Amino acid sequence: MGNAVTELYMTEERRLIRDMAREFTLREVLPVANELDPKQGDMPVSLREKMAEAGYFGILIPEEYGGSGLGQFEYCIIAEELARGWMSVASLIARGNSMPGTYKMSEEKKRELLPRVARGQLLGALAMSEPDTGSDVAGIKCRAVLEGDEWVITGPKYWCTFADGADYLLVIARTEPDPALRHKGLSAFIVEKPRGELPNGVNGSPIPKIGYFGWKTWELYFDACRVPQSALVGERGEGFYVVSKWLESARAHTAARSIGLAGAALDEAIAYSKQRVQFGRPISEFQAIRFKIAHMATEVNAARHLLQDLCVNLDKGLRCDVEAAMSKYFSSEMSERVTSEAMQILGGAGYTNLFPVERYWRDARLTKIFEGTSEIQMRIISDQILGKGKFQ
Repeated sequence: MGNAVTELYMTEERRLIRDMAREFTLREVLPVANELDPKQGDMPVSLREKMAEAGYFGILIPEEYGGSGLGQFEYCIIAEELARGWMSVASLIARGNSMPGTYKMSEEKKRELLPRVARGQLLGALAMSEPDTGSDVAGIKCRAVLEGDEWVITGPKYWCTFADGADYLLVIARTEPDPALRHKGLSAFIVEKPRGELPNGVNGSPIPKIGYFGWKTWELYFDACRVPQSALVGERGEGFYVVSKWLESARAHTAARSIGLAGAALDEAIAYSKQRVQFGRPISEFQAIRFKIAHMATEVNAARHLLQDLCVNLDKGLRCDVEAAMSKYFSSEMSERVTSEAMQILGGAGYTNLFPVERYWRDARLTKIFEGTSEIQMRIISDQILGKGKFQ
């Protein structure tokens, strides 16, 4: 499906990038997902190495630092295609592609670190949420205290996906004890660690989940974890802003993953409807099924256009906090609806793990929660339209 807007955005180079990512997904990602997701297995290191060879950890990194020097548009094209195989793999590319606070780094530091990120040798995990703190990051209680020439980090963290597999954790901790400072009292730290282990001074256990398999999501406790002063990202008290600067890109990335899941589920539903025969004919000939597929396809296409418009503006360097919220909100809500309808079209077969539709549905449900819930996105949007409410 195409129109003048699609033709304007989808250059020949971008079509090639999309097609290469789609072929990579069919060849490398989908078979691994179909094998490992049902038994909640972890992504193999060999797949990560193939992603690195394909340049998927350096999409957004400038060529001078070993990356591809591409934009948010290309990043989301690739994420959408990878999510068609396994959303966890599409999520993994976000563990590279940049380092939080890069804009604060010296040229020497960039040349030291960014080539390693682009090669997939320095991947990160975010430790921000806590058991009692989700979207309200101002409620973070994990503390970092300066003792001599070291920061000592103490406190809980929750929902830290890839904490074991990453090469470093980006930890958001409170450095100013005054609760009235709220987000202004937070700082960001890079805690380096051996791949496959938790950092010294950190204990944790995996959180049981209903989806998002392929890697583990952790509950952590920092027990006087010591890091050098150089681990501080930017200035003291800038942790909230380091994360906020990253969120527009992260929400575009989530929209892309949502669209990938929905698109893959739609394709499965179309294929199944053509070969499933009931009452002497394929169910694709029944109006109820045809209308479902028409509605699903329209929603996927609408979400993709909304995301493409966002990506164009992000690549222009424009502030897009509301547009990112709209894209993330619409795409994630759409993804749950479309994947659920795909399961309905497959009937009983959709409720088995013999088809990947149930995986798409489980993972789509998560997109309404992480990177800010749908309700948080609606608050951002409504605040822009109506001004901040008195009783929020």
